[in-house]
Amino acid sequence: MNRTNEGSVDGRPDPAPRLYAVVPCAGTGSRAGLDGPKQYHRVAGRPVVAHTLAALAAVRRLGGVMVVLSPDDTQFESFVPSHRPDWVVRTGGASRADSVAAGLQALAARGASPEDWVLVHDAARCLIQPAWVDGLIDACLADPVGGLLALPLADTLKQAEAGRAVATVDRQGKWAAQTPQMFRLGRLADALRHAGPGVTDEASAIEARGLAPRLVAGHFCNFKVTWPGDFALAEQLLPGLVGPAGDGSTP
Repeated sequence: MNRTNEGSVDGRPDPAPRLYAVVPCAGTGSRAGLDGPKQYHRVAGRPVVAHTLAALAAVRRLGGVMVVLSPDDTQFESFVPSHRPDWVVRTGGASRADSVAAGLQALAARGASPEDWVLVHDAARCLIQPAWVDGLIDACLADPVGGLLALPLADTLKQAEAGRAVATVDRQGKWAAQTPQMFRLGRLADALRHAGPGVTDEASAIEARGLAPRLVAGHFCNFKVTWPGDFALAEQLLPGLVGPAGDGSTP
């Protein structure tokens, strides 16, 4: 077949790439100091992951949100009964990269193409707002690589050894990565295969393939609930972020 014009084959328009989200939700949350997984701890009356999924569900351009759970997870449906069961996969791997790869495979099995966009978002970033996700989509939809939400570092960075500062690290040009991170399904799957399980985010796997993801300014409230004090902070911040209708929109 000959490509006769940009975006078409034999004169027929190519289908526009679709957008999906993958939420790895197989972690144990050991650093949070809780009895169970942190994604099920309640913040402002709802489980952490329920806030996250509600915000993603409000992003109209997303065709679906695939949640990746541990095979041993028996709690998700009771905590988030509104999430469609056919958008849940219990094949979470030993690492984040394994879980994301499983989510990509599940999307492909549902008919997603290698050219479709996938936004990977941490279940524990429960203050995410639909407007921030839409901003990432707007910035990356025409980008040849994709990108991620991130914040330029403002604090002075220290190199530590045995609990003591031994050097000051130059913060110039350094950003703190957030999520979502948005890449083409096929490219991300390939990057994760080559990177192995040690990568801590999707952008690092893409970078290892010689590509430079776009940095899109995020929000300081889009932090990952990790430590015990983070839950109280999220509880305080959430009412000021969620719209008056409780729909996750920014007022």
